[in-house]
Amino acid sequence: FFLSSPGGHQWLPAGLVPHMLAILLAVPSTSCSAMQTLTLRSSKDQMPVVGLGLWKVPRETTADAVVDAIKAGYRHFDCACDYGNEAEVGQGLRRAIAEGLVTREQLWVTTKLWNTYHAPEHVLPALRRSLSDLGLEYVDLFLMHFPLAQRFVPFEVRYPPEWVYDPDAPTPTVELAPVPLASTWAAMEEALPAGLARNIGVCNFNTALLRDLLASATQPPSVLQVELHPYNQQPKLVRFAAQHGIAVTGFSPLGAGSYVELGMAGEQDSALRDPVIQSIAERLGVSAAQVVLRWAVQRGYSVVPKSSRPERLAQNLDLFGFELAPDDLAAIATLDRGKRFNDPGVFSEGMNAFLPIYD
Repeated sequence: FFLSSPGGHQWLPAGLVPHMLAILLAVPSTSCSAMQTLTLRSSKDQMPVVGLGLWKVPRETTADAVVDAIKAGYRHFDCACDYGNEAEVGQGLRRAIAEGLVTREQLWVTTKLWNTYHAPEHVLPALRRSLSDLGLEYVDLFLMHFPLAQRFVPFEVRYPPEWVYDPDAPTPTVELAPVPLASTWAAMEEALPAGLARNIGVCNFNTALLRDLLASATQPPSVLQVELHPYNQQPKLVRFAAQHGIAVTGFSPLGAGSYVELGMAGEQDSALRDPVIQSIAERLGVSAAQVVLRWAVQRGYSVVPKSSRPERLAQNLDLFGFELAPDDLAAIATLDRGKRFNDPGVFSEGMNAFLPIYD
């Protein structure tokens, strides 16, 4: 795939240089308003490299948050059935379009297939439900949320169904379903000719799962979305994706923040407090968050940070007026701890289950 900027397309070099430097890009400095994009290989659609993550945004504030983000310059919105706020996202999008702030064609909207809808007969109905909630005829990107198939929960029973199959059971737990990932993917491919999605991809896959999917897919995944931040850099996975023309999106790009209130991380886990990040930020006159997000963009992938504060929304977009030097990139590379915050092999134990997907 390409990285696009006002200076034109640039091929992402992969597998040409040792270690993670194989996927670093030298991108030209631009103004905040000149958003860079990744051009997806199959569709040639351009995905903005910075989007707004909508996980854990309260329903009552979601519509306003979307409108505020569009006013700030955001065009990329990362949604999911499981986030429970797609109807409110839709309200915000419709309001912004009605007010003339943006057109549908200027937006990039992603949604995700939840685990309970992996059986082929449930895939497109689940997508249509998300489209109905979002008030859209199509999404720009439709992702498989996890490489886990759960027992089906009908819409009328509970939506979104979340992880636990029956919350009222004596011992509530996650119930899995024997659905091959290849079957789910084949059903997702049908969304393309049906005009329901322009691109399809996966989340939380490792290299082995990607390799297996590529061997059977008619339409290879356009995007891989995984947890990426300085404490969880996954250089081999990012490099593998680049070698196969799969664009990468990093979720939780700022690290621990979203997980502290859930008891899944501590304040000490934040890379934003790391002396290496703080030193670079001080020297460049930018925030620690801007350093971390700029680092991600220079690695060649997109990011979907979450914020509801207007000043942070603007700051997280303002990444194109400065660059990290090679020494900065090398210093940040040393911070990798393999520290993952979103791991179903850990948090599922609180649901009387054990669902490892990372070894």
